[in-house]
Amino acid sequence: MIRFQNVTKKYGEKTVVNDLNFEIEQGEIFVLIGPSGCGKTTTLKMINRLIPLTTGTIFFKDKMISEYPEFEMRWDIGYVLQQIGLFPHMTIEENIEQVPLMKGWDKDKIDARIDELLEMAGLDSKTYRKRFPSELSGGQQQRVGVVRALAADPPVILMDEPFSALDPITRVRLQDDLIELQSRIKKTIVFVTHDINEALKLGDRICLLNAGEIEQLGTPDEFINNPASDFVRDFLGDIDTFLLNQVKLKDVIKDVPPLEYHDNVDYPVVSGDSYLSEVYEELANASPILVKSGMELRLLKRKDVFRILADSKRGDAS
Repeated sequence: MIRFQNVTKKYGEKTVVNDLNFEIEQGEIFVLIGPSGCGKTTTLKMINRLIPLTTGTIFFKDKMISEYPEFEMRWDIGYVLQQIGLFPHMTIEENIEQVPLMKGWDKDKIDARIDELLEMAGLDSKTYRKRFPSELSGGQQQRVGVVRALAADPPVILMDEPFSALDPITRVRLQDDLIELQSRIKKTIVFVTHDINEALKLGDRICLLNAGEIEQLGTPDEFINNPASDFVRDFLGDIDTFLLNQVKLKDVIKDVPPLEYHDNVDYPVVSGDSYLSEVYEELANASPILVKSGMELRLLKRKDVFRILADSKRGDAS
């Protein structure tokens, strides 16, 4: 879908991105990550020609991006910013319809698309169409930002740290929303973040940049199990925190036997949809808990969590 071939970007004598070679597959979430100044946003913006490259070639659908008219290129590539960028003087529907209008869609098709996308994003169309951005929460505005990028049904979406300005709870919810949305729309998404937990959660593959060069490119499992350098290990940091916040109990209790008789067992009962982070403190106090999975109850102890974390690091947990 998108291919970088020996791509370099310089500003004067300063090299920001140096000799990048990689390919982004159709339908994947490809995450660009790295410390501040590593070149990740520059790399993203070169895809839709917001920033011109210095040397090398970027291909989009097997055609050099320089061969596309700029307006056509940007119509076919949605863009979601950290700052959201909704037009404050326009209603939500007016924000969403801009690119479809420029592409010549008729009113009925645009109206149907707005309804479809708002409902897909969990925003009731009748409630939100006529509202202005200032009447929405930060999380709702960012949902509209994603919807606007999808309005003309582009094959590629660029997302430049779209959730980093949001509070942690809203951020996690929008990450979950994006995963759910992607399972249905199957777009090619290039996602920039500085948060390794976000990258591990969202990315089908991750490209870690260091001083404008690729330090490691691979799946989340490859990063966790086979970090390519000390820089990668340091950047990963404490992945236990990631696992505690992302792994659900129902996904990791297959080896914990169900209780045959539990009428007289006086332990807290939690849903299998709970995350490890939600029960870890209770388990740390040496209090077992009962996990309800379907019609079964399973007794989960602290030692089981240690096993789960160890298996997850090796990629054995499912």
